[in-house]
Amino acid sequence: MRFDLVDLQLFIAVADQRSITRGAERSHLALASASARIKGLEDALGVALLKRGRRGVELTAAGESLLDHARLVIHQIDAMRGDLAGFASGVRASVHFLVNTSGLSEHLPKALAGFLHEHRDVAVDIEERESTDIAAAITAGAADLGFAAEHALPDHIERFVFSEDHLTLVTSRRGPFAGRRQIDFQETGACDFVGLTSATALQMHISKHAARLGMRPHYRARMRDFDAICQMVAADVGVALVPISAARRCAKLMPLAMVRLRDAWANRKLVICARSFKALPRPAKMLVEHLRAEAV
Repeated sequence: MRFDLVDLQLFIAVADQRSITRGAERSHLALASASARIKGLEDALGVALLKRGRRGVELTAAGESLLDHARLVIHQIDAMRGDLAGFASGVRASVHFLVNTSGLSEHLPKALAGFLHEHRDVAVDIEERESTDIAAAITAGAADLGFAAEHALPDHIERFVFSEDHLTLVTSRRGPFAGRRQIDFQETGACDFVGLTSATALQMHISKHAARLGMRPHYRARMRDFDAICQMVAADVGVALVPISAARRCAKLMPLAMVRLRDAWANRKLVICARSFKALPRPAKMLVEHLRAEAV
């Protein structure tokens, strides 16, 4: 049984778009050609891959299985192309690494800088994602490695703890909770908040848990990094939730008070994860070895 890469890329596009028409457009194929290719795949496999309806298509169980394998194949092909193309520019390999907000801003920069200094022939392609999205991407084979909160990962994903983090409430020293040592997040419902931009992974994490508690926090300002957030908090603009590492750093320079959140979701183990560490390409294995040595 032979598979055409164009067919696999088309099938991924159709599955993502839930439409043969839109999948064909995304793959730059005529609708008739795309339909014939999908039908050819189904005939070759001897099983239906799609349930066709008036509003688009849905994957069958066989289609879901093929989608997982197709993503893995295309990811490996893309990695091969990138590694080979890198010889022309002097960079001979790359690692696709998905990282959540805390990892990107607080936990990984120093470790990654050390790795890149030691391995000048390796590039690391870092993309910020929310932990649950990282879990889905690693499961689907859409990335080599992930840095995520452990609670978001299914059991079958391999991982090791890189660091621990706790979301902490920061307030000005004149703020309403400045004298408290601990607090439940729900107690802050009437406060003005300073937060990250809404598209960041950590802000989405906080928003989900606020919604589960029936809270709709009012944000007076949204900033791009924790230092800017803490400056706003120190100026008594509002309170904020930030990783304790950022809170401690900023509290040394700004008039801030830190209050520990009692909520279980605020206490996070941050892990390095992969579908299989043994199956990773060599550059990714080298990065894993370096990160294991740097883990707290």
